[in-house]
Amino acid sequence: MNKRSVKKVRAAKASRATGLRKASVRKESARKAPARQPVRKREAPRAASIVGAVTVAQIVARTSSSHAHKYRVGQTVFYTSSPISRPGATGSYEVVRLLPSDGEDYQYRIKHAGEAFERVAKESQLEVEY
Repeated sequence: MNKRSVKKVRAAKASRATGLRKASVRKESARKAPARQPVRKREAPRAASIVGAVTVAQIVARTSSSHAHKYRVGQTVFYTSSPISRPGATGSYEVVRLLPSDGEDYQYRIKHAGEAFERVAKESQLEVEY
């Protein structure tokens, strides 16, 4: 081999070696630094588009439908407790709050003037006080 060919071979080896080094450095740096992900905008919830979703208006209508309750807030009612739970609790009570149905009856929060606490009563346990 002459001097020219030896120089060419060495130059080729050197360029391949540096090229490999550069490529391996690029691969390592790609492994170390995670790729930047695009920033996503927050989307507003789309409850109305979901099949079977309950809208806010339906929830309000279910929970605050005063036309479905027999008694109104502030009305005086006669509470009849069951003999098993508290037979002494029977008497005159004031409706404090309307509660949603438990599946059978609508419920109410009622308060007696002589008691410091409120009770929860079903509509079937209440009667209009005259």
